[in-house]
Order: sequence, then structure tokens, then C-alpha cells
Amino acid sequence: MDLSTLGDVWHDVIGTQPHPPWWLVTVTGVAALAAVSVHSVWHVLRNVVTIAHEGGHALAALVTGRQLHSIRLHSDTSGVTVSSGKPYGPGMIITAFAGYVTPPLLGLGAAGLLAIGHITALLWAGILLLAAILVLIRNVYGVVSVLTTGALFFVVSWFGSSTVQAAFAYAFTWFLLLAGARPVVELQSKRARGRAPDSDADQLARLTGMPGLMWVFGFGLVAVVSLLAGGVWLLPSSLPDLPNW
Repeated sequence: MDLSTLGDVWHDVIGTQPHPPWWLVTVTGVAALAAVSVHSVWHVLRNVVTIAHEGGHALAALVTGRQLHSIRLHSDTSGVTVSSGKPYGPGMIITAFAGYVTPPLLGLGAAGLLAIGHITALLWAGILLLAAILVLIRNVYGVVSVLTTGALFFVVSWFGSSTVQAAFAYAFTWFLLLAGARPVVELQSKRARGRAPDSDADQLARLTGMPGLMWVFGFGLVAVVSLLAGGVWLLPSSLPDLPNW
């Protein structure tokens, strides 16, 4: 690595890249939908959603003035973020709410970057966010999960061709947008069977006095709106021209 190489990378990060062809955007969207739909694939890739979920809790805790201590990720794709401060009030409510809405909102932000041609910037932003989360991880499985995800981003951004980078960036963005709703559905399914008494929705219910189902609906609404808005940003410049009859 030399200064000229670093200069080229920086130029790519702050610059824009051409939009990929419509078929690549379509294929990556279909692949992301399959990843969310197929249970065996979802069980592995759900770790990415968990990283974003816990990162959302952590960021909300910092923004609201709580003291952030640690993040732990588990092999069953669950996680926990530990912070201290008042066990009630706006800060605690925002921190509890942030988890489920962060993955789709990250997808929406990523779609916004892709819409204006910042493919490389998206990849390096992902690396920086994962590095920030890694500092807070306090268990081996969590470290391995974050390092593996970060290594994949680095390999694609450093060694991948422009087509590979575009395919990865669009697939990752579609995945975050499409994956936003499934954890919410899984959450309500567990709640209906009495298997999630301490879920984020139930914590919010105890903090606010509002029903947990209302908070689940709020999580789902953010996921659906993010998917619709993000899809609009991703698709228009990628659709083929219709023939003139």
C-alpha cells in the first residue's frame, strides 16, 4: 500500500460511481428476498441484522446521555446492549425503541447513498460502523461475527471490481430493507406465545403504559415505510426503457 493507492481509495470514497444496469439491481433484490425467505440462509444472515439492532441501541444510549458499557452477540442471533442511567424517561424509551428500527433505517440511508452514486462511500461507511461496534463487543462470538462482516466489506471494497462492489452494495441494501420486517413478525409470534416477556416492545409497554402491540406495530411501520421509500430510490434509474409503440 502506498500513498497513491490511498489517494485513489479516497477519491473513490468522496466521488460517485455510475449506476449499475437494471438487471443487476433486480437480481440483487431477488437474491436478498431469497436470503430473507429461506430459513437456513436467514438464520446465518440474521446475525447482520442483530449487529445493526444492537448498534442502534448503543447509538441511542450515547445520544441520550446514557453510559454505554458493552454489546454481546449470541449464536442464536440474539444480542444484548448494556447501558446505565435512569431506568425510565425519554432516554430509556428512545434506547429501547431504536433496536428494531435501526436495520431498515440503515437500509434506507444506504439506498439514499446508492441513489446518488456513492457506492464506495457506502462500503467504507459500513467498515467504519462495524469498527465502532467492535470496540464495544465483549464476547468471542460477537467479535467473530463483527470481524467476519467487516472483513467481507473490506475485501469487496479493496479488491472487488466496480461491478462486484455495486452488486454487493445493492444486495446488502436490499437485504437490510427486506429484513427489517421479519424480526418484527418473529417478535410478535414469540409474544403471542408468551416467550418474550422482556422484549423491547414489552419494555416499552412498561416504560410508557402503552400496549406492547402498539410498539410492535410501530416497529413494523418503520420497516414497511423504509422498504417502500428505499425501493423507490433504488429502482427508478435502474429500470429499462419501455418500448415506444
